[in-house]
Amino acid sequence: MKRLVVQRLGFLVLVVLGVSVLTFTISHLIPGDPAQLVAGPRATAAQIAEVRTQMGLDQPVLVQYLHYIGNLLHGDLGTSIQTGRPVTQDLLRRFPATIELMSCAMLLTILAGIPMGVFAALYKDRWPDNLIRGISVLNISMPSFWIGLMLILIFYDQLGWLPGVGRLSAVLDPPPSYTGFYTLDALIAGDWRVFQDAAAHLVLPALTISLVSIGGIVRMVRSTMLEVLNEDYIKMARASGIAERTVLFNLALRNAMIPVVTVLGLSIAEMLSGAVVVETIFAWPGSGSYMVASIMNLDFPVIMGFTLIVSMAYVIINLLVDLLYQKLDPQIKASTK
Repeated sequence: MKRLVVQRLGFLVLVVLGVSVLTFTISHLIPGDPAQLVAGPRATAAQIAEVRTQMGLDQPVLVQYLHYIGNLLHGDLGTSIQTGRPVTQDLLRRFPATIELMSCAMLLTILAGIPMGVFAALYKDRWPDNLIRGISVLNISMPSFWIGLMLILIFYDQLGWLPGVGRLSAVLDPPPSYTGFYTLDALIAGDWRVFQDAAAHLVLPALTISLVSIGGIVRMVRSTMLEVLNEDYIKMARASGIAERTVLFNLALRNAMIPVVTVLGLSIAEMLSGAVVVETIFAWPGSGSYMVASIMNLDFPVIMGFTLIVSMAYVIINLLVDLLYQKLDPQIKASTK
């Protein structure tokens, strides 16, 4: 296990270097002058030149990159052109909103996707299986922005059951910040009204993200369950009179979950990058909407910082998936020693 962790951490360093080179190069190829953006539209040529010197943009590209890497090693992602604050500070302020949204979406994905996949496998080629497969194909086929707009149209505009945008109603004050999660902070503060409102605002954006992921989870669970249910040890367990519930959940589902864990891990990383679209649609004040605003304003430090964090998240999540493999299958643990 230690060797695996060391290998993945080494790979993480290579990923950060590779992504940093790529994003840094692209930021210098895209038309636009960061110094002009910082100085403002009415700045004179002398003022722009002074800002360029302050930002180090007058130095050779290699020197600028080495300076960027040096700051990166100290946790400094640069300064946002939009806000004038450190990118790290801005992202830390916005990440709790994104993580809260992703956590809720992943919970919905697991609670709906895995049971639906198991149910489809048990009723293979019958109407429940055909219905579930049809729904999963539909989910995979529909883009998240379209799903989000349809949910807003139906549940907010037409029915009025749920709030459409934002993280909290304008008439309510945010709860005291303990964790950055409005629902959890409201519970800690004992403010039931804020908790209900924050939870209601979570439903539509979280449902949008989860619907995109559920289809893949359902198909994977169904496929692996069908393979496991045809194994000899499952047939032997049933012939021995072991309860069907024990056969399904203790034997079949446990082994079927090994490839499913991979899909779930990738779904978490995809949710982080997919939050860019969903947060924009629902005006969710997270890192995704911050990223969109940064792209519109050519705020390169934010774009590069967010890209690096998403890339690191992919590597870290893959490491956690591999470690979870070893818990689910002791043979994998033995092979890694």
